[in-house]
Amino acid sequence: MVAHQQPAPRIMGRENIPGSGPCVITFNHYHREGFQAWWLALNVAAVVEKEMHWVVTGELTFPGAWYGFIGRPLSRWVLRRLANCYGFTSMPPMPPRPKDAEARATAVRQVVSYIKRTQEPMLGLAPEGGDNPDGTLSMPAPGAGRFGLLLAGNGLRFIPAGAYEANGEFCLKFGPEYELRLPPGLSAREKDQQAARIIMQNIANLLPFPLRGSFNQS
Repeated sequence: MVAHQQPAPRIMGRENIPGSGPCVITFNHYHREGFQAWWLALNVAAVVEKEMHWVVTGELTFPGAWYGFIGRPLSRWVLRRLANCYGFTSMPPMPPRPKDAEARATAVRQVVSYIKRTQEPMLGLAPEGGDNPDGTLSMPAPGAGRFGLLLAGNGLRFIPAGAYEANGEFCLKFGPEYELRLPPGLSAREKDQQAARIIMQNIANLLPFPLRGSFNQS
C-alpha cells in the first residue's frame, strides 16, 4: 500500500530508525478529512525493517455520528479479527470508559507478556489514541503516561516519530531515542502526567509549529 502512495512519502531522520529493540516507536495520531490514521502505522511499518508489535484500538467510537450504534459493534468485530490475524494487541478506545477497565488491564498484561517472551521486542503505538479534529497534537488521556513508564520499566527505550503533510507530501520524521525517566518524589498522578508530557513533547519537536498544539517548545 505504501509503495503505491503518490507522491511517495518523505522519510526524514532515517539515522534514528531503530534496527533492533527493545524499543517503542511513538507517533502522533495525525488526522484530517480524507486522511485516515492507519496510514501512519503503515508508513512506520514500511520503513522499519524489524517486525513490530502494534498496540491498536479495539473499537471506533464515531463520536456524534448517527450511525455510531451500528459502527461501534461492527468495528469491534473487524478490529478484533485484524488483531488476531496479525498478532496485535487490541486496546479499548480512548478516552477510557469505566466499563473497559478489565479489558484494558488484560491488554496491558498482553503487552508485557509479549515483551518478556520476545527477544529485542519492538512496539508501535500512538499515545493520543484518537483523532484531534484540527490535526494538532493533544495530551493523551490519563493512563498513557503510566503505560509508558511500564514499558520503560521493562527495558524499552523510546523513539519518537512525527507525521504530517507538507507541500502535498506525506512526511514522517524520526527523532533520536531517549529513556523515560522522572524525578523522585512524584505522586502517581504526577508521574502519569509528566511521563505523558515527555513522550508527547519528543513527538512535538518533530512536527511543524502549527501542529504542535500546546507542545510548542523548541
